[in-house]
Amino acid sequence: AQVQAFAAPRSGGLWDEIGALQFEFLRAQGLTPADALLDVGCGALRGGVHFVRYLDRGGYCGLDVNASLLEAGRQELGDALMRDKSPQLVVSADFGFAAFGRRFRYALAVSVFTHLDMNRIVLCLARMREVLAPGGRFFASWFEAPHAACMAPQDHAAGIRTYYVHDPFHYAYGEMQAMAALAGMNVERIGDWGHPRGQRMLCFRA
Repeated sequence: AQVQAFAAPRSGGLWDEIGALQFEFLRAQGLTPADALLDVGCGALRGGVHFVRYLDRGGYCGLDVNASLLEAGRQELGDALMRDKSPQLVVSADFGFAAFGRRFRYALAVSVFTHLDMNRIVLCLARMREVLAPGGRFFASWFEAPHAACMAPQDHAAGIRTYYVHDPFHYAYGEMQAMAALAGMNVERIGDWGHPRGQRMLCFRA
């Protein structure tokens, strides 16, 4: 799941590893084939290819700002899966989740908040609040900073360095709580979920 345009759809590395990690994480959280999943910043379907195969027809809803990445995702799936599973893929620069016309028990954003400033995260959460079903959960990964307003660059696994004022961003958990509150959401820190680059996981609820 990416929100940035890359030169090649699979650039960024660890395509298979991180795609499978997303899938196994949500299965462990209770995702069933009958559920609908909203995949935010789905990109070229690094995780989506696993979810489309697993979910019932029409259950996968992917949104990304980059139309070319979504087209690459269609190529990853192939004509047969596109026809048989009918995933819904939407291009949106402002988190237009309402375009899917449904509510979700599960939503996911991997490697999305890592590229967004605070205003964009609050916008995403506010729009998500409108489409979560009662009891629904929105899981989002982020790079965790040791304290609020952490101006110093932070080093993470695999040589990743994050920043307070530019991409890739880091935030303290307290800052994520504040952003959630602004959007009318609650958040829980899940923490380590096995991400090879050290991204931590959050769970938001309306």
